[in-house]
Amino acid sequence: MPRVEGKVALVSGGARGMGAAEARMLALEGAKVVIGDILEDEGRRTEAEINEAGGECVFVRLDVTSAADWQNAVALAVSRFGKLDILVNNAGIVARGVLEDSSEEEWDRIMAVNGKGVFLGTQAAIPEMRRAGGGSIINTSSISGMVGQDYVQAAYNASKGAVRIFTKATAIQYASEGIRANSVHPGAVDTPMAGARLSDPELQRQSEERIPLGRTGKPEDIAYGVLYLASDESSFVTGSELVIDGGTTAQ
Repeated sequence: MPRVEGKVALVSGGARGMGAAEARMLALEGAKVVIGDILEDEGRRTEAEINEAGGECVFVRLDVTSAADWQNAVALAVSRFGKLDILVNNAGIVARGVLEDSSEEEWDRIMAVNGKGVFLGTQAAIPEMRRAGGGSIINTSSISGMVGQDYVQAAYNASKGAVRIFTKATAIQYASEGIRANSVHPGAVDTPMAGARLSDPELQRQSEERIPLGRTGKPEDIAYGVLYLASDESSFVTGSELVIDGGTTAQ
């Protein structure tokens, strides 16, 4: 039987990259999927691809920094598919450079998307998960939420660290209601957000040298982890960190 048969999932940042891979995999494994993103053209293309492949998917415009957009996305999931079981807080932005190069505006933007977006999404989803009798919240953090790095903005590390501990607090506060919360911590992954690295062979070489398995991750590598946490196979897993980084942080 498909691993998330009969479940309804909402994936933020689902238009492309890891979010699109996660949405496709959840749909392939039986979930009805809502993808939210500010990238409307790409989002509608992903929606069409999933539906043409035999899945059930609907796109909604979602700015994760907007509480109203989140309420609308959750309401759409419930009105279209009857409930909400799975929330994947995947949307995020990254910035490279050192602390002194970062502006106050950049700090605020990174924190708003990566931190506040997860907070607002979780807050909007919990009442519907309670009505459904439980649910699974999967927050995309990063290895940058676990270790410091010299090649990304400290604001990015701070935002992903916030997601890590926010997830644990959510898990503890809602465990008694059958609502689980876990974080996923990808290492380097080939996605559009990694454009600066992918377009520079030297940066790509340096990145892969840091990875014991010797390659960059694929979006599907992360999607398999999300699928596990979304499924009942992980029914005894909450407040945990799933690191998918080719061994980078084991060094």
